[in-house]
Amino acid sequence: MEKPLLGLSMMAEADFVSAILPLLQNNAVDVIEWSFDTFFEAEEPSWLKDLLDFYAGNDRLLGHGVYYSLFDARWTERQEMWLQKLKQEVQKRNYNHITEHFGFMNTENYHQGVPLPISLHPKTLEVGKDRLYRLQDAVDIPIGVENLAFSFSVNDVREQGVFLDKLIDDINGFLILDLHNIYCQSCNFEVSMQDIVGLYPLEKVKEIHLSGGSWQDSVYGKKMIRRDTHDDVIPEEIFAVLPSVLSQCHNLEYIIIERLGHTIHTEEEKQCFFNDFMRIKRIISYSDTMNGKAEKWVKRERLLSEPLEDLIIYEEQIRLTKLLFDHADPTLIKNQNFHYFKTKNWDPEMILTAQNIIKKWNPY
Repeated sequence: MEKPLLGLSMMAEADFVSAILPLLQNNAVDVIEWSFDTFFEAEEPSWLKDLLDFYAGNDRLLGHGVYYSLFDARWTERQEMWLQKLKQEVQKRNYNHITEHFGFMNTENYHQGVPLPISLHPKTLEVGKDRLYRLQDAVDIPIGVENLAFSFSVNDVREQGVFLDKLIDDINGFLILDLHNIYCQSCNFEVSMQDIVGLYPLEKVKEIHLSGGSWQDSVYGKKMIRRDTHDDVIPEEIFAVLPSVLSQCHNLEYIIIERLGHTIHTEEEKQCFFNDFMRIKRIISYSDTMNGKAEKWVKRERLLSEPLEDLIIYEEQIRLTKLLFDHADPTLIKNQNFHYFKTKNWDPEMILTAQNIIKKWNPY
């Protein structure tokens, strides 16, 4: 029985490296998470390669995918290539597990995208399961899925835990519970963090993510919108619920702090990041949370058929993405005749937020 390991989502930017150097020098970073697919088309600098190899050699490296896109309803060569590169990555380096995000992204600039949510439906669940089968088939280590920060409606917030539970069941998978993502949903839909956390299968949480974010002005003047931008300190509200969440996640192994590499510039920002890290370390040490590691993970072998595709879901994904990209009026989007997206229930403020997110990543 051990305490969960505390670590960082690794970034290659010089400012980030400068900020975490004191933590590395003090041997305070138990584990590193690496978004391996952000470097599929780039060469790792030698210092980064050595650092990742060091943690991998000590069974302390986690892999976090960004661009696989679990719910794209068409199977493309891009996803096939992604899996081939993943196979090469896990042969090159020893990862404890691999994780991906809930949601889909099928914009032209998918490599600069952000995953959008999809509603629970037997057909969408089938697509997600098929993509997870292929991901699990590519590697012989556990696969996990992370909850999403962005939702169009409170209904989507309430069903995401159930959706994820069903999604990972067949592969004996696990969850990353991102508490800042839940904080975003709590702020944007006025539901308490504790209530949202209670909707997730906490016995399947193996990893927790912690981060900060930013506020976006409300177009309708009601309230500020919370965004998961990974560019600020961890909110006090997250520190407040963390001990309770730790006590409920009996199979928790890792806690990872996320911060974008180009967002730590000043000495004050470096110190705040350091303080957050050490504060979480103290919370872990004071908590009675122990990693039980109840049962040994066993890969469930299965014979894969042709990739599942659903052209109706695909058409709706493309149409929705285009409407958001074109900044269509929220009322027009709400009145669209979708089968797999429950747009009539969507919050107009969140439709505008999605449009802003897509424009940011796809400016042309």
